[in-house]
Amino acid sequence: MAQEVTNFARFYALFGKVPYYGDREEFKRSIVRQYTRNRTESLREMTRAEYNECCAALEQLTGQDEWRKKLREELRFRRSVCLKLMQKIGIDTTDWARVNDFCLNPRIAGKPFGRLDTEELEQLAVKLRSIERKGGLKVKETEKRQEHEVKQPGRTVYVIIDPNAPKN
Repeated sequence: MAQEVTNFARFYALFGKVPYYGDREEFKRSIVRQYTRNRTESLREMTRAEYNECCAALEQLTGQDEWRKKLREELRFRRSVCLKLMQKIGIDTTDWARVNDFCLNPRIAGKPFGRLDTEELEQLAVKLRSIERKGGLKVKETEKRQEHEVKQPGRTVYVIIDPNAPKN
């Protein structure tokens, strides 16, 4: 059987937070036995499902799951605030490419919207409120001209296909 889990950082980070006084190595083996149903004592022989189940239980035991949940909720709230402010200044928030292009501007955030953490989202909200107070985004002069010009129909190109040509 090939080793399914190769990075055990999540387990050891949580295991270090579990209060236990005694032989830590034996304690670790007993945890692994418990989640593999006495199949093995080795972390390396755990399946990915067993490993994830074990780590989820350790997160609950150490309170990390609550911390993660609060962090996710705060992140969702900050993202929601920023998206609402973007809508107010005229950015189409249904198009993620536009949202990311806007946020990639170094004067705005310098990275895609999905990669912003809570502090960066807070700073972005301040900038968006400032833009809103100053009248929103300004359309570039070239875009204004293009809006007022009569749009020319596209060119048609014909391609002649030889039915007798060899097929590869």
